[in-house]
Amino acid sequence: MALYPYTLQPVSLNLTEAEFHQAQYELFTSAQPSFGLKGIKTKEWVIIGIVIVLAIAGLLMVSGYSTIIFWLMLVAVVVYLAIRTVGFKWYVTKEFDKQVAAQEMPDEMRGLKLGVQKHGLVLAIPVSQTDLIQSPQMRGIQMRAGATQQAVIPWSAVTSWDETPDYLFVMFELKGQKGSQIIPKRLEAQNFPIASVRDHLKEVVPMQGLNLEAIKE
Repeated sequence: MALYPYTLQPVSLNLTEAEFHQAQYELFTSAQPSFGLKGIKTKEWVIIGIVIVLAIAGLLMVSGYSTIIFWLMLVAVVVYLAIRTVGFKWYVTKEFDKQVAAQEMPDEMRGLKLGVQKHGLVLAIPVSQTDLIQSPQMRGIQMRAGATQQAVIPWSAVTSWDETPDYLFVMFELKGQKGSQIIPKRLEAQNFPIASVRDHLKEVVPMQGLNLEAIKE
């Protein structure tokens, strides 16, 4: 295994509610298929092409009021493309915003500190917050006693991960319990080695992309 920079001690996450929602939105937009014309399938383009050819041929061969149907065909193509791109993006984004607005950042992320070691991610929680250890997010993680309660998520426990311009997302499973962790890249300014985390994640799960089924459970 290659040698990577690690943390001397855990770094405060200091994740805000705004960052929590921003992280979700970045992950959402990166995971969605293209809303533009590139997102339209070949079969759809074939049908659209046939409709356009028939409409143009009709306009060239027919005159008078009979051309209305061919103009309607062209209008229908434009309307479909608008709905398929701009309309679809607006609808999906609106539904996502509703879901995010109804969610609050898990309490276990408040006061959390993160460290990076050769054996895994180190989580440190102040003793005053140790009642949060029983939360679904922390269940299955064995804590060490001290001024802060510490736990380790071994790299081998990682099941999937993803990355956006501002965050790393890690899904893991320990003792049959699933959990997740958001890592803001701004922690690099506090000497938190994001590159080391990424390299270790690539070693255990080479294919980037979150397991959506695991997130739902």
